[in-house]
Amino acid sequence: MFKEFKEFAVKGNVVDMAVGIIIGAAFGTIVNSFVNDLIMPPVGLLLGNVDFTSLFMVLKEGKVAAPYASLADAKAAGSVTLNYGVFINTIISFLIVAFAVFLVVKNVNRLKREEQAPAEPTTKECPFCLSAIPVKAVRCGHCTSDLKGQ
Repeated sequence: MFKEFKEFAVKGNVVDMAVGIIIGAAFGTIVNSFVNDLIMPPVGLLLGNVDFTSLFMVLKEGKVAAPYASLADAKAAGSVTLNYGVFINTIISFLIVAFAVFLVVKNVNRLKREEQAPAEPTTKECPFCLSAIPVKAVRCGHCTSDLKGQ
């Protein structure tokens, strides 16, 4: 059983998948930082100094009565909140990741199409007997017709 697991674990596809997951996780943290630190501050500024991470709705008050100055204060008081600002940030992060993956897949597909360019034919048809002969042939090997003028 250990031998079978070892064969499975070292197969190329499993290793490639593991590398992809690790890179994807690292890419996710970069995208989260990009959204939270670079995208959302200017968007919030354009919308009148709104910090999306602090947008929440109190569903049930905690030990200390509302209103709460921030989401952290609401959580510290033990209140139940609906954190729609964090959800907005998550949606924006997802859209950025989805767009980045789209661009990667699009470029990989383009490269695959370029690699699969049709090869030049190696044979042609003899115009007299319609047999397949090499492209560079000057005489048909089947009917011995002269192909120099063809």
